[in-house]
Amino acid sequence: MIAIQITAVCLTVGGTMHEHITHLWWTNQASGNSGNNTRAQLVDWIDNQSGEAYTDAAGHRTKVAVVTPTRGEKYLRTHADGVWTNNLLALPRR
Repeated sequence: MIAIQITAVCLTVGGTMHEHITHLWWTNQASGNSGNNTRAQLVDWIDNQSGEAYTDAAGHRTKVAVVTPTRGEKYLRTHADGVWTNNLLALPRR
C-alpha cells in the first residue's frame, strides 16, 4: 500500500464563507516522489485504490479520511484518536 504525506493545500471560498480544499500537495516519504492532485482525485485514490494519506505535525501522524456527506461532494478530513479534526486547514497554503 502506498502512503503519502499531505504537505500543503489550496483553498477556495464558497457557499456562506466556507473554505473548500481544491488541491493538495503531497510527498511519498518512501520513494521521494511528490506532486499535487485535486481533492476529487485524492478522494478517489483513497476510496477506490486503497491509498493512504496522512498529515504530520511535530512527528504526530494523523490519518486523512474520506467523508461522505448526505448532500454534496465527498471531501477529506483528518481523523485522530477517534475524533474528526481539521488539520488539513492548518497546513501551508499554495
